[in-house]
Amino acid sequence: MSQYQPEQASAREDLCRFLAACFYEPAQEFAQERLFASMSEAAQRIDPDLAARARALGEAFAAQDLPTLLLDYSRLFLGPVRPLAQPYGSVWLSGRTGLMQDSTLALLALYDQGGFAIDDDFCDLPDHVAVELEFLYLLIFTRNQALKAANRQDQAAGELLQKQFLAEHLGAWIGPFAAAVKAGAETAFYRELAEFAERFVRMEAGTLTVH
Repeated sequence: MSQYQPEQASAREDLCRFLAACFYEPAQEFAQERLFASMSEAAQRIDPDLAARARALGEAFAAQDLPTLLLDYSRLFLGPVRPLAQPYGSVWLSGRTGLMQDSTLALLALYDQGGFAIDDDFCDLPDHVAVELEFLYLLIFTRNQALKAANRQDQAAGELLQKQFLAEHLGAWIGPFAAAVKAGAETAFYRELAEFAERFVRMEAGTLTVH
């Protein structure tokens, strides 16, 4: 089983939360709340290459004006006709568009199993990339708490749930999604974000030891 390393554990939690925020509509608050500085600080406690990627992400955001970022965000994730990089897991897992597909229902069952509730004010689909990253944050946090308490039963259960989630959901579609973002993005920020997200998710999958 994994060993509890407090600095890395809290950094992984923080980084996952910050990464999820990056997939919402870009805003000045990203800079005002030191989002990218916080990402860089967290990444530095995990991996030097990841920290370099976080710095590049922040520099790309700072180098671009907000209207251009908003336009790129809309082209990639919203439309107006067909987004260049649909941010929904069901699209990449099934190849079809549509609400509440089988993969979405399976995902909701995992959310329930993990004690994850989507905010009532959230007006998008439950398999949006930002929501799946927020669920991953909860799974990381829950595993870390079990590790800290040396609760082997809860640790094993948490690892199994995270392994299933990454194998059947986020980890299964983050690669093609990231590739579509990088291919369609007109700003360096979204290309960097796609690369960072894929690396982080792959890294998290590598922390799992349950077979």
